[in-house]
Amino acid sequence: MSGIEANFDGLVGMTHNYAGLSIGNEAAMNHKGQESNPRKAALQGLMKMKALSDMGLVQGVLPPQQRPNLPVLRQLGFTGSDEQVLNKTLRYSPSLLSSLSSASSMWTANAATVSPSADSADRRVHFTVANLSNKVHRSLESTFTSQALKATFPDKDRFVHHDPLPQHADWGDEGAANHNRFCGEYGEAGIQLFVYGRKSLQEGVEPKRYPARQTLEASQAVARLHQLDEEKTVFAQQNPVAIDSGVFHNDVISVSNRNVFFHHQHAFLNQQSVMDELRQKMERLGQTLIALEVPAEQVTIQDAVESYLFNSQLLSQPDGKMMLVLPEECRQNRNVSDYLQALVSEANAPINKLHFFDLRESMHNGGGPACLRLRVALTETELAAVNPATLMTAELYQRLTTWVERYYRDSLYVADLADPQLLREVYEALDELTQILKLGSIYDFQR
Repeated sequence: MSGIEANFDGLVGMTHNYAGLSIGNEAAMNHKGQESNPRKAALQGLMKMKALSDMGLVQGVLPPQQRPNLPVLRQLGFTGSDEQVLNKTLRYSPSLLSSLSSASSMWTANAATVSPSADSADRRVHFTVANLSNKVHRSLESTFTSQALKATFPDKDRFVHHDPLPQHADWGDEGAANHNRFCGEYGEAGIQLFVYGRKSLQEGVEPKRYPARQTLEASQAVARLHQLDEEKTVFAQQNPVAIDSGVFHNDVISVSNRNVFFHHQHAFLNQQSVMDELRQKMERLGQTLIALEVPAEQVTIQDAVESYLFNSQLLSQPDGKMMLVLPEECRQNRNVSDYLQALVSEANAPINKLHFFDLRESMHNGGGPACLRLRVALTETELAAVNPATLMTAELYQRLTTWVERYYRDSLYVADLADPQLLREVYEALDELTQILKLGSIYDFQR
């Protein structure tokens, strides 16, 4: 079966704010404390989803988390009414309030790692929710993420949902942002590439400036849970120099689609060995790996970090060629723009189209097109088992756009997160969203 690849984007939450919480993510750090525009952020994301759906691609929607996270604030000893809890937290630490109001679940590349049924021994699609243990604000997402994924992919005969790995740095798991898959057709067996930043149970090279969030041991555990054959997996270490340059996840330095691998010259430690293993294992499946390696002399690592060139979506078109979905920043960086124009002008290049999107609200917080989506390879039968209310259509786009315009604010600072009216707006909006997406009772509005 040929299968399809669906992309499920996260809706930007109503508390989208620039808190600079993510050490190692330079865009997020550089915009700390600035005014955010949640309404614009959500509409920019929806516009990208609608555009890809209009191109004939399968596009889904995942809901935001319930924020501010009042249950955790109460667990930390803040008491009183909701308003009192929020105001006490703001006085105690604006950083804590912004952390527990983070809308970072919008970046669903970190939601989970997904293995298609063609690769798993039990012939089911496997999801392992990421524990995101490296950052406090993200480590609190996994319980709700699991509920949202189960509401979106509910058929237990076709979908397997694994709990996150133990919440410890030794098992740090950042989800699909450190995972690529290579294949011929989406429904055929493929090779899965797991990328890690450090080893926790043995000595090895590590970055010195910024943390390595993904461990080898976490990647190996996910592969075991998904029942993957060793001959169809590759484990590669991210280049520590790249991490220290701001490449906090591998999807900031490489992206794949089917048998094409678009990556930077300095993406991996021992890169030649990694590429040789990928080629050999692809050849055993009767496939040829097409590696598009971008030379550092044309595009530096800094260029890649500033433009998010590799945080693009590499997608198949109906004619078999591929296109890149890129942030507008790629057009503004001279080195990146020149490289891209040369890439698509080649006569037999596998990539022949470029689509640029304005995603500045997400980009300023450190996430580009690829951060916003979770890739799920499905057969037609599996696609039919997905919650249909979560799949993008013209009608759903209009309903969600109207919903955003009704509830979302166009300006937000950290101090605004203590506004009790904002909390009421969030509860009312999320209650309506569960009805739009037919998600059931996945939110807990009890204080």
